[in-house]
Amino acid sequence: MTQLSGSTAAPDRFIERRLALGALIVVAIWGALGARLFYLQVLEGERFRISAERNSVRTHRLLATRGMILDRTGEIIVDSRPSFDVLLIPHETPDIAAALARVAGLAGLPLDELLKRVGEPRGRARFQPSLVARDLDRDAWTRVRSRLWALPGVVTRISPIRDYRRGKQIAHALGVLGEISAAQLATRRYQGYRRGDSIGKEGIERLLDRDLRGRDGGRNVLVDAHGREFEELDRIDAQPGHNVILTLDSRLQEVAARQFAALGKNGAVVALDPRNGQVLALMSRPAFEPNQFARGIGSVEWASLRDDPDTPLHDRALQGVYPPGSTYKVVTALAGLETGEIGPDDTVKCTGSYRLGRRRYRCWKRSGHGTISLHRALVESCDVYFYRLGHAVGVEKLGYYARALGLGSPTGIRLPGEASGLVPTRAWKERRFGEPWLAGETISLSIGQGFNLWTPIQMAAAYAAIANGGTRFRPYVVQRVEDVDGRIAAETLPEVLGSVPISERSLELVRRGLRGVVHDAHGTGYAMRGLPVESAGKTGTAQVVALARGKKLDSAEIPEAHRDHAWFVGYAPADAPRIVVAVLVEHGGHGGAVAAPIARAIIEKFLEQPAPAASDSEELHARN
Repeated sequence: MTQLSGSTAAPDRFIERRLALGALIVVAIWGALGARLFYLQVLEGERFRISAERNSVRTHRLLATRGMILDRTGEIIVDSRPSFDVLLIPHETPDIAAALARVAGLAGLPLDELLKRVGEPRGRARFQPSLVARDLDRDAWTRVRSRLWALPGVVTRISPIRDYRRGKQIAHALGVLGEISAAQLATRRYQGYRRGDSIGKEGIERLLDRDLRGRDGGRNVLVDAHGREFEELDRIDAQPGHNVILTLDSRLQEVAARQFAALGKNGAVVALDPRNGQVLALMSRPAFEPNQFARGIGSVEWASLRDDPDTPLHDRALQGVYPPGSTYKVVTALAGLETGEIGPDDTVKCTGSYRLGRRRYRCWKRSGHGTISLHRALVESCDVYFYRLGHAVGVEKLGYYARALGLGSPTGIRLPGEASGLVPTRAWKERRFGEPWLAGETISLSIGQGFNLWTPIQMAAAYAAIANGGTRFRPYVVQRVEDVDGRIAAETLPEVLGSVPISERSLELVRRGLRGVVHDAHGTGYAMRGLPVESAGKTGTAQVVALARGKKLDSAEIPEAHRDHAWFVGYAPADAPRIVVAVLVEHGGHGGAVAAPIARAIIEKFLEQPAPAASDSEELHARN
């Protein structure tokens, strides 16, 4: 019996041990599962929550292609091309700085620029793609794209980017694009725009931004936890912007740019059609490269442009104000004729100087012009004749007729930033300096020196009114806006601002003198000769710094920054004008020798095209 009991107890203990081991294994398994669940749900829960959200639908914005800009001949001067971009979605990126560092290394870009561009997005901005790099070369973009699996929150895209085909030649008129600012987003004008949008900052791009920009589209895609797209759910295609056809002629822009480049000088050119106000050329030198801004200009490039002493960002055609020099003499002549202070046959004796009180005012021709009348005074630009005439007319009447021609105030061209200039009066000087007007200041005024300050576009518009018989048009640069199918969405018609209060007789006498400037034997505009038609115009040399009284220096002895500005304003054909050109060459010297050849080259190129038939705008001019 004892042996039987012992043998039964041994199997029981064995079973008990097996049960204990099994229970231990079960407890261990459940413990491991519980620990894993704790790790996944508690310790790593936030990370996997974000990953799960990413493993869903992502919305991509499809940027609209900005409309083209064409010149009057149909040449495309601004278009769009593909840009290879990199963006970052902040809320999908665990470590923004680390992600940007990897992108910078792959793309060969400075990390500080990327960090500055992205900043520290907050609120809704964390859920919107932020532009990291634009217009990468294809190899750099491909390197980033191939590593997207290791760059959570980083996405790539191909988007349209502006392509300025004429570069610097039309830069100021066209303007530039830039990223919309927070302040602009808060205004009513930019309602509907979004952070990161490119908008027109200057020129045509700003003026017609809503027409050009088009309408963005979008696509919803399924992405996995690594951000890889694997299915497109739906899509709304972007609608391209409208196209803009300008009045500008890119061939004239090219001629002007080439002439200034050969001369190595800065300045401006404005060409108008005097029959309707269309702007045929609008050039300022030096200029900037607009494609720099389209790509996203860097801080170093921006600082270089901003601090350049030649101020390439300054539009000299619309914003540059200069003393007009002898181009002002048409104002003095018209004022003298209209007030009756001078008749066409009345003469003045020029001995080479004019004395007023104790001061002697010299003529540019030291030996004098002898006895001359109005016509010859305009042709040979006699200073003494206009000293006497201006003194007789007085500052107030000179100012009246200058303003009647539109000088000293904006022309009204619908481009941003046009300057006013200045037509001085007695009251202005008293307000500005607290001093009375002096008789000697009228003498300087009468030949375009002193306080006179006008812009090149004002000068062109004033001479256009003289050339066309007294009608002042508002200059305009946009002919029409068309949709992608060529239908006209908007059109600019000529706008008459008014008629100058000057008789046709006086205007005709001045026009005869301007024709003689080019074609008479001693005309100062001799450099305009040789065109296939007769032309007319006026030269001007505007003093920048007054020399000591009686002192005469050779131009080589005068520092560049103190040399005279060179002017020429002219039109052609003389009997039926179709183009008016104003040329200003900074520190160029004599207008007849420096500015007139530029005007001649521009007019010559313009005349190569056949004269158009009478247009509605010309009929409008005739009715007015």
